[in-house]
Amino acid sequence: MAFYAENERPAALPPADRGENGKYEYVIMPSAARRRVDLPAPEPGRRPRGRGVISTVVLAFCCAMLGSLVTLTLAPVIFDGARTVDGGSGGGNSVTIQQVGAVGGADLAIGESPIVAVAEAVGETVVGIANFQHLRSWFSGGELTEVSSGSGFIIDAEGGYIVTNNHVVENAEDLIISLADGRDVQGFVVGGDARTDLAVVKIEEAEGLRAATLGDSSVLRAGQYVVAIGNPGGTEFARTVTWGIISATDRFLQLEGEASFKLIQTDAAINPGNSGGPLVNFDGQVIGINSAKNQAFGYEGMGFAIPISDALPVITQLLENGRVRHPALEIRIDERYNEAYASYKDWPEGCYVSSVVVKGGADRAGIREGDIIVAINGEKVENSLKLSHLLFTRKPGDVVEVEYYRSGKTYMTEVTLGEIVDE
Repeated sequence: MAFYAENERPAALPPADRGENGKYEYVIMPSAARRRVDLPAPEPGRRPRGRGVISTVVLAFCCAMLGSLVTLTLAPVIFDGARTVDGGSGGGNSVTIQQVGAVGGADLAIGESPIVAVAEAVGETVVGIANFQHLRSWFSGGELTEVSSGSGFIIDAEGGYIVTNNHVVENAEDLIISLADGRDVQGFVVGGDARTDLAVVKIEEAEGLRAATLGDSSVLRAGQYVVAIGNPGGTEFARTVTWGIISATDRFLQLEGEASFKLIQTDAAINPGNSGGPLVNFDGQVIGINSAKNQAFGYEGMGFAIPISDALPVITQLLENGRVRHPALEIRIDERYNEAYASYKDWPEGCYVSSVVVKGGADRAGIREGDIIVAINGEKVENSLKLSHLLFTRKPGDVVEVEYYRSGKTYMTEVTLGEIVDE
């Protein structure tokens, strides 16, 4: 199974796996033999003339009255359920959807999907982002060329601030932001962070903008309805609306940036160009930032989004400082250490320490090369992905309790986290 960020395209797709038989067989079991059985003819009886007609009329009248009573009794229940959407009810030709945030109080015609209100309200906050760079080639002549495009959404209308994925704006020499009102304006990167795949962009022409309403992704449950809005394929398909459900809320991907989060998995269609766009609940609140999808051959309906509640601290740092400070144990991990090797050596699952930064937090706490980190603050660490996620929720200077394995014994120590410094 392979995962790619939205602006990444694999050179070749792997062949599809086939089963042992290579085909399916459908077997219909023969049913028991049936034969017609003649029923005995009713015995003739004698009825007085005239009574049959009167009885038939009386019976028909009674049935009609009974049917009317049943209809009057059940109809209010049936139609009330049909015209109530998301807890709202109404009369006449409209339905009031009880929403909060961006969508509140939208009226829909009978039979109209609640997604209409979400799309109309949130669509105004979604932008297209075109990344231009100088490409030195015989064909481009060194001119600025659009190398990729993606999506974003306005988080601060007055300031003109937009949230998107870092890979959408990475290495951009020029950014063109396409607004919902048809304007194309200049944008520039306030700050980007590859480790979380998040970025903030600013535009100066902030008149008439509308900001998205943010929700709480920590309360999401599998099965909830969601709407994805973005620009798959660029501005030609601007603000495309797709919908589906939350398939899971705790997925890890081995992608730089995405590894920091427990991602939201959804079956709402997410395509190249959707990156950075919002994933929205039926209250019109942004609960995720679309970032990646499973593009492996044979897989459909597996898109992923960064939870907005987890992303917000990063976004805040980018707005305030233009950069993000990431905590570190100040050790290096040998990624070759896996479950199979641990089982062979009869060692626990965890992260194998290949080296320790001299005078770093782990060094001062007594952790040494060859130790295996098995838990942080009592939460099990199976691999480096889990370790990255657990540390992401902390900040430099925090103290964490580290459980590690050495020479057949388990030890506990407290480590003051340092800071990752990019070279």
